[in-house]
Amino acid sequence: MRATLRSVMDSSVPPSTGQRSDERTGEPRVRRRDRHGRGMRGPVAPPQVPLAASRAQLFGDLVQDSVERLERRFPQLQDVEFVVAEVPVPGGPDSGWNDEAVPLGGLVAAAGGRPARIVVYRRPVEIRTKTRDDRALLVHEIVVEQVAELLGLEPETVDPRYGENGPDGD
Repeated sequence: MRATLRSVMDSSVPPSTGQRSDERTGEPRVRRRDRHGRGMRGPVAPPQVPLAASRAQLFGDLVQDSVERLERRFPQLQDVEFVVAEVPVPGGPDSGWNDEAVPLGGLVAAAGGRPARIVVYRRPVEIRTKTRDDRALLVHEIVVEQVAELLGLEPETVDPRYGENGPDGD
């Protein structure tokens, strides 16, 4: 064993860097697999696939879809800020809530040069729904209710289909 080490050390050929060179071009070969033969590690799914989107991003998309539907009928909503928050904060926009009735959304009126703000709370909505379709319906109802309150209208006026298919499958 010792002789083998000495012969490698005494050789005039520089030690290998671990990369083999291509015989035709002389450039180092790119490894296509790791040394265990399982292939290179990478993302499970490309970023454009829904699997790669987080729950918060998917929820934000539901809110955005609902807002876009309503903006076609009410162009004045372009001046309103729509926000997704994780959970309501005691003393926040809906300070009158308790443990039995956690708000799903809230409205902050325009003041001091700030635009009106409609807030949808992600975690309470996710807890109350089981499927993505139920979540989309509930998010849309929350947005419709808050827009109706902001504009001083009935929710049925904002969206004629309001309340037809509730999250309970009614």
